[in-house]
Amino acid sequence: MELLLDTEAREFRDAVRSWVDSKYPKSRAREIEADKEYPYELWDDFADAGFHGIGIDEEYGGQGGDVVSQVLLGQGLARNLGGLVAVWGIPSFAGAKSVGAYGSTEQKQRFLPDLAKGKLRFAIAITEPGGGTDVLSAMRTRAQRAPGGWTITGQKVWSTGAHVADYLLVLAVSHPEEKPSRRCSLFLVPTANEGLTCRPIPKLGMRAVASNEVYFDDVFVPDELMLGEPGRGWGNIVATLNNERILTASFATGMIEGVLEGAVEYLQQRSAFGGPIGRFQALQHYVADIAAWLRQSELVTYYAALLQQQNRPCGTEATMAKMVTADYVTQAADLGIQILGGLGYSQETDMQRFWRDSRLFRIAPITNEMARNMIAESFGLPRSY
Repeated sequence: MELLLDTEAREFRDAVRSWVDSKYPKSRAREIEADKEYPYELWDDFADAGFHGIGIDEEYGGQGGDVVSQVLLGQGLARNLGGLVAVWGIPSFAGAKSVGAYGSTEQKQRFLPDLAKGKLRFAIAITEPGGGTDVLSAMRTRAQRAPGGWTITGQKVWSTGAHVADYLLVLAVSHPEEKPSRRCSLFLVPTANEGLTCRPIPKLGMRAVASNEVYFDDVFVPDELMLGEPGRGWGNIVATLNNERILTASFATGMIEGVLEGAVEYLQQRSAFGGPIGRFQALQHYVADIAAWLRQSELVTYYAALLQQQNRPCGTEATMAKMVTADYVTQAADLGIQILGGLGYSQETDMQRFWRDSRLFRIAPITNEMARNMIAESFGLPRSY
């Protein structure tokens, strides 16, 4: 990793690690996650640290920084926080990345300064019931013209953080007569608007950051809250989706690092059969595998981040990074539980938390099966779906 980072990036990485170890060691993260309530204090501490401004231009009150900076932050936070990193990550790509990438000057001036200060929370609402990865074909949410704006009707699912968000980034069919890629538009929908309701979904992991079903019953959105041009929503959202996959890969990589740290610490402390269990060859092999997965995950993730940072095509690489790291982190967390034995199954330790939180990454934001289809297609093979 040292070869990929300049001095400023290494200093930022080290500062993030120091901050999270001081403010949010794994023991505190475990307590927050067990409460199953949204951690407002964590959000506020991110704001005080300036993390919400990472990736937002300084002219809009941000800290500056690039995609690599976002990845460094994501990995550094997830190393201790696990799935709690979504408190920062989701508003980052749903709000800062999206508005910064294709918002108008007026929208950037309106939203980015408050996003950078942590005064606004955004969530993303794209997936629909029965749709999953088949976003365009399954799109049933409609945006119809109304005086001065649009009315949105439909339902979204798995909108993480929607229950505490100020705005939702919503994709809806606005031009049904056009071809699929030109039918949809993007909207910044205030969650306080009449007709919008959320219902949290009970789930296995990331329990303190609820995912929601969101219902739109003739929700009015003024023209100035359409993001980008009418009918260009799908093309615009691609930049956000690639960034989401890269950041997801950084979260998975950070969790692998957290698992490795916990495994090594336990193997050095626990004794059995007359000595430390770290001397057992089978357990040493587990550690070696986890360490190798960590290095591979870092390389594939930072490569995709560098491509996006340079405005080069990165769809395949972003998808590959998400796929590889998702597979590795679930294997690593499972081995972490095995290394700790019965203690690993206990909620008094972190391995079960990393295992529950990371299991989502093989499903979302795209299933690993569909990711493999897309990667194979990029090499000229026929579309399989």
